[in-house]
Amino acid sequence: MKHISKIIKYFLSVILFTTITNAQLIPNLGGQRVGISAYQFLKIGVGARATAFGDAYVAIANDASALFWNPAGLVYIPGHQVFLAHTQYVADINHDFIGAAYKLSSSDVIGLSVLSLSTDDMPITNETNPFGTGRYFKYSDIAVGLTYSRQMTSQFSFGATVKYVEETLDILKMRSVLVDIGTYYWTGLGSVRFAVVVSNFGGDVSPTGTVELYDGNKITNFQSYSPPTLFKMGIAFEPYQTEMHRVTTSIQLNHPNDNAENIRLGGEYSWKEMFFIRAGVKRTIGESIFGKDGTSEEDISLGAGVKVPISIAKIDVDYAYSNFNRLGSIHRISLNFTY
Repeated sequence: MKHISKIIKYFLSVILFTTITNAQLIPNLGGQRVGISAYQFLKIGVGARATAFGDAYVAIANDASALFWNPAGLVYIPGHQVFLAHTQYVADINHDFIGAAYKLSSSDVIGLSVLSLSTDDMPITNETNPFGTGRYFKYSDIAVGLTYSRQMTSQFSFGATVKYVEETLDILKMRSVLVDIGTYYWTGLGSVRFAVVVSNFGGDVSPTGTVELYDGNKITNFQSYSPPTLFKMGIAFEPYQTEMHRVTTSIQLNHPNDNAENIRLGGEYSWKEMFFIRAGVKRTIGESIFGKDGTSEEDISLGAGVKVPISIAKIDVDYAYSNFNRLGSIHRISLNFTY
């Protein structure tokens, strides 16, 4: 009965999350949802291991990248950690993440993270100067988050992140404070664990600044947009595990407020917890698991990793390759230091 009671409490918390965030998480059926949210950089995955899983990571999230994926998973890090990740995204866009997690106790962890996306300077063009006006602009985003994670029971943990988000396009800026809420539950059935996350929850935002049109008119009022709120449910387990070999599988369902529902599948093979091979698949609901997804750019991902122990720390070095149907391929590398 005690075990059943814990399960009931967990699902009540899930219902509470979905009730609180109903306005953003359940849009009008049949409505056009693409292009209705701001801060698109918050949807780009962080870390080579997670993206090699096909982003099916909310029920894995047991390293410092949990600062991005699921704050509730942060309590399962084996020690203090520093996490660094770099992605050379499409169109020469730089995507970087740095996070640090500190264990206050065996049940409490705090963390700090910085996520950025930026471009090089680009020439400004207009109707009369198609080759440039001599001025340049750039696009940049930044999100700074503070995370607290706590293990409530031996099976259940909870975490939350409050983050300041800023988006800059030349002279226009958008600023917000957003919240991530995550839960993590070990079912007691073997290694099966279940996670639920609500990411990027907050109020609508509109740009600030002044735009001068070609005819001299100025615009200071702009349309408001919602943040890219995302409801994620994931489950993970080890179908095979010995002292030398481990196979981990994960499946995740995403419900974004600005696009179609999608599914993520991922797996990892580990040898002696030192060498790792990973693969993942991303699919829109309704599309075939095998073959090309005709409704989305995102496709398959592959990756590998190695754990390198040194005198003062253990270093996880991970690499991931992600294929996009029309935009080419993306390479990621990340380092995770455990002290």
